[in-house]
Order: sequence, then structure tokens, then C-alpha cells
Amino acid sequence: MAIVRWDPFRELNTLQHSINRLFDDNLRFLRAPEAPLTQGGGAFPVDIKDTPEAILVMAELPGFNKEDIHISFTDNMLSIKGERSREDKEESENFLRVERSYGSFSRSFTMDVQIKQGEIKARYQDGVLEIILPKQDEAAKKETNIEIEG
Repeated sequence: MAIVRWDPFRELNTLQHSINRLFDDNLRFLRAPEAPLTQGGGAFPVDIKDTPEAILVMAELPGFNKEDIHISFTDNMLSIKGERSREDKEESENFLRVERSYGSFSRSFTMDVQIKQGEIKARYQDGVLEIILPKQDEAAKKETNIEIEG
């Protein structure tokens, strides 16, 4: 007989999952027709990798046009924003399930290292946005002594 670790919240998690499924499957008509991407788990997934030369950000944004994605970097904060437009649907169509998200999206990430702002590069290919944030050289951060007048 195997020993199973008791999890007091296992039944609660199962109950919550069942209730969420009930609402998702049966009450979707109450949902706004254009729910933002950040609702309901629709936030796009991101991987952030720290290398010796740069910070690499990989974001999955399938089905977007690169013109709909806007990237900015201000005060050591990277922001990814954009919008996915809803496709026109005929009134006679009867959808059994609608899970794709439409509307505006936005995610921001604070970088804890100094970045060379003029050398940031981004590429969007096959639904993956790759952003390269080159780190500022340690030699460029040299200390400057300041004389006190008096």
C-alpha cells in the first residue's frame, strides 16, 4: 500500500475547478463580447532569460500582426502593448464555444540591470515576439568623484 500525502485543499481545488467549468460552459452568454486578453487566463505567456550580455524576452502572441504590437522601454521598464481585433461574424452563425480573446492587452516588466536603450532590438516571427535588451557594460558604470565646494 502506497502512502499518499494528504492535501487538505485538494477537494476544495476540485470543487473550485468544477464551479469554474460550470460557469464557463453554461453562462458564457453573460460575458462581454470582447473580453480583454488579460481576463480569464488569456494573458500571453512570457519567458525572460538573463544572459551575461543581455536580457532576452520571448512572448507568445500567435495570430497578431506585428503592426498591432507596440513595445516601449522607459525608466528600466519594458512594456508590451497591442490589440487584437474581433473578426466580423454573421448573425446566423451558431458558435458552440468561443475561447479566443480579443481586445487590448498590456504587460510590463521592470529590469533590475542597466540596459543600453539605443541598442534594444525586437523581432516577431511565427507568433513569437523576441526582445533583446543588451546590458550596459560594467566598465561604463565607472565611479565619478565629485569635489565639494566650500
